[in-house]
Amino acid sequence: MKELMLPRIEEGEYSKKLPIVEVYTAVQSEGSRAGYPTVVIRTTGCTHRCYFGEGGWCDSWYTSIHPEKGGYSFQDIIDIYDENPHIGEMMLTGGSPTMHPALVNELTHFASERGIFITMETEGSHYIETDYPIHLLSISPKFSNSIPQLGVKTPGGQETTQRMIDQHNKFRARRQIVDRMIQRQERFGAEYHIKPVWDGVDEEALEEILLFITDIPKEQVWFMPAGDTRESLFKSYPRLFDWVRDNGYRLTWRPHIIAFEDQREV
Repeated sequence: MKELMLPRIEEGEYSKKLPIVEVYTAVQSEGSRAGYPTVVIRTTGCTHRCYFGEGGWCDSWYTSIHPEKGGYSFQDIIDIYDENPHIGEMMLTGGSPTMHPALVNELTHFASERGIFITMETEGSHYIETDYPIHLLSISPKFSNSIPQLGVKTPGGQETTQRMIDQHNKFRARRQIVDRMIQRQERFGAEYHIKPVWDGVDEEALEEILLFITDIPKEQVWFMPAGDTRESLFKSYPRLFDWVRDNGYRLTWRPHIIAFEDQREV
């Protein structure tokens, strides 16, 4: 067996505050693990600044556009699983979890020890290695329909600047990185899927999406309706229902937004 040498969090640092803004229990609501009770671990900091027009800003804007400081420790993660022994799932999301490779790697050790199925959501901008597999890599590359518009007010009341747009475009839709991620999943015998966000209208974005996924098996692609409110989702849903039905892809729901709108920790 190979020696495990990748960066980790030392056990003596388990009480140290990490770049994590949320640790909570929920029901997975997107992709192939939808319906499973899960513990959500949300990191802060992101490579992107997503804005989807009528679909709104990134629904976790407090980790990306206006990133908050982390307030949770690794011990908090241990504690929530101890308090909820019936939960065998973990969703690591953000923000961009791949910005924190030592944390991600430590979580794979924890998941391996506890028999927890770990899903990591990522925009696919950075490749990282881990000692143990991430069981499901949920990759959501960002396309032209996610680019912020100059002058639009952010959730924090600021105006979108060219600097914000340039930051967003810097790491957007990096197919070479996504290919490496997929190859690693296949090498481990682990799962992956691609989750493009689309509103069912923007044909330029659809063309870009289809080019990106051209050689990805259709059963590995889950189209996700754009929207951060019930109202905006209700516009996207019927368009995507019909398009996915007619083109042989899959549709992922976003019922947490239907149920709770823009509440946090859902």
